[in-house]
Amino acid sequence: MSRLIAILVLALGGLAPVAHPAAAQTIKLGELNSYKQFPAFLDPYRKGMQLAVDEVNAAGGVLGRRIEVVSRDDNGVPGDAVRVAEELIAREHVSLLMGTFASNVGLAVSDFARQRKVLFLAAEPLTDKIVWQDGNAYTYRLRASTYMQTAMLVPDAVKTGRKRWAIVYPNYEYGQAATETFKRQMIARAGSGLEFIEQPVPLGKIEAGAVVQALLDAHPDAIFSSLFGPDLARFVREGQLRGLFKDRPVFNLLGGEPEYLDPLQDEAPVGWYVTGYPWYAITTPEHRRFLDAYQAKFHDYPRLGSVVGYSTVKTAVAAISRAGSTDTPRLLAAMQNLKVATPFGEISFRAVDHQSTMGAFVGRIGLRDGKGVMVDFRYADGKDYLPPDDVVRKLRPAGR
Repeated sequence: MSRLIAILVLALGGLAPVAHPAAAQTIKLGELNSYKQFPAFLDPYRKGMQLAVDEVNAAGGVLGRRIEVVSRDDNGVPGDAVRVAEELIAREHVSLLMGTFASNVGLAVSDFARQRKVLFLAAEPLTDKIVWQDGNAYTYRLRASTYMQTAMLVPDAVKTGRKRWAIVYPNYEYGQAATETFKRQMIARAGSGLEFIEQPVPLGKIEAGAVVQALLDAHPDAIFSSLFGPDLARFVREGQLRGLFKDRPVFNLLGGEPEYLDPLQDEAPVGWYVTGYPWYAITTPEHRRFLDAYQAKFHDYPRLGSVVGYSTVKTAVAAISRAGSTDTPRLLAAMQNLKVATPFGEISFRAVDHQSTMGAFVGRIGLRDGKGVMVDFRYADGKDYLPPDDVVRKLRPAGR
């Protein structure tokens, strides 16, 4: 009898549901970035990612599993970025790669993703090459590109009627791309008769006094800049001291982002035309929900990095949910025309070039209560600042 009972128990046990270890595992998202090199942007970015992870897991995760972000610092060096990307795939078994800040690092990881056949969601690198000239089937980009943000500023630049433009930029992929894009777009809109005086500076090592004096000696009518971070702060202070900006319109990519505007305090350059993020004055319901949740969790205000980090995780989760899988081919299919809810509203990832339609806020710098703020701003929807599909297809390598 006891033997019969044992046999029945074993038989019935075979019908009981079995908890497979894989079902209980988290979905790992591999993330790499230059945290030590660019903390002003990437510390808030990390907080934005954490807020998104907490929200997703509190709602039950995705595909019935919790998500986990596994991060590595890439030191802002392309070679190091490729090494840690390989580590994330081989050792951590992540489902996809995401992140990077500097454009040259993003391009290196994009090519690595192509070789290793893994999805790479480029969060922040702004170079146009990452989705156009060097684009590939495995890379999608979140942020509005240099082309897009420059196109948002060019109409006002043309309206100034100025012909002799000084251009100051960090001398690496992002700054070089911004410079060439500005020149092409200005010529296309304003026609002939324009002059451009270029002043490249080494990233993070600007000699502001010498740069400002060189620009004064060149006697430009107006200035276009793609400086950011400490380089921008030094340029602003030295330029104001020497009167460089007096009666000269200045246009600066990223200059209205809190990461770079807030440290200037009452030295903020009033009147500059900028792209940025006026978190304190955006009243849309989706941004209000994000702002309230962010402040409740971190007791701090968000920076643009916060929005980018948050939206990067939300994009990865949306792709996995749509794919119903973490298999790369299904993720790639899911990314095409994927729609994602972000603090800036719904965006989509274009199938033609893998660029998202996330936009940027465009306005001017003002001074309020001793601090720089964006005034007279508007949200420029990214979809309105991209070239037609036929132009994009000529820019992007065939079959990639």
